[in-house]
Amino acid sequence: MNVTAPTAETLRGTLAALLDGLPPRQAAQAVERLIATYRGVTQTHAPVLRDRSDVAAYAAYRMPATFEAVRSALAALRAAVPSWTPATHTDIGGGTGAASWAVADAWEEPAPGTTVLDWAEPALALGRELAEASQVPALRAVQWQRARISSALRIESTDLVTVSYVLNELTPEDRKAVVAEAARAAQAVVIVEPGTPDGYARVIEARDALIAAGLSVAAPCPHSAACPIEPGSDWCHFAARVARSSLHRQVKGGSLPYEDEKFSYVAATRFPVAPAPSRVTRKPQIRKGMVLLDLCAADETLHRETVTKRHGALYRAARDADWGDAWPPEG
Repeated sequence: MNVTAPTAETLRGTLAALLDGLPPRQAAQAVERLIATYRGVTQTHAPVLRDRSDVAAYAAYRMPATFEAVRSALAALRAAVPSWTPATHTDIGGGTGAASWAVADAWEEPAPGTTVLDWAEPALALGRELAEASQVPALRAVQWQRARISSALRIESTDLVTVSYVLNELTPEDRKAVVAEAARAAQAVVIVEPGTPDGYARVIEARDALIAAGLSVAAPCPHSAACPIEPGSDWCHFAARVARSSLHRQVKGGSLPYEDEKFSYVAATRFPVAPAPSRVTRKPQIRKGMVLLDLCAADETLHRETVTKRHGALYRAARDADWGDAWPPEG
């Protein structure tokens, strides 16, 4: 395998090769515990990933989905600032490095210099092994550092900070402090959480903090004003399609060759951005001769737009539109 940039296929192949022989029963037990933590509101004072078996199960269970969710968020950031390329990247609570794979995929040349921070040494060790086995130069150059992800965290100034699927593990005080530190240190911050009401609430809290710190929202919102969703009435989330490998199906007990990862996110920057005019916030509904689009718009409203055949090219674009896309499409 001779590649210069990571892909979902590269990640699946590398995981399968490195985790060959993972005991199914042990992996399934670890996955069940990790699912409970991932879906819950656990606030920990010790690493969630305790040992090699935990980390191996996590990598097989969560890494492909995290990669796709972060890659989707980064694609939206890139669309808002297409001329910007980060030279440095810090991944807070990066574990086995899924976000570093997504960053190396987003900016192939030159690839940002990445530092992964995590407080679980087994996660960092496996992440390092996966990066080395990938044969991707940008991943093999990643720096892996142990750090406690808490209010005590201090990071060096960097172009890009990612914080993916981490905030749910922290106490409210640590959560606020980590977001504040990311805002202080970075030119751009991308935060990804599960696409649940609780995950969305954490993203909104982080979004408010980033705006208060002087950053502007690049995505998914078309503006940096207050979110128009009434608290408790709904939540903003999106979906990324994840192809399942045989290893993935084994540890999750699934039979389908794919799954949809639901996630919430915010991307914000300290430099000017051009957010989408509107964002598709639900799966488009295709009817006979029309497409119904639920949109969050730059005028700070949520509304439904009906695009019919008489709209010509716009109707054809609406039929191809996907959940999470900018609207209308460029050109």
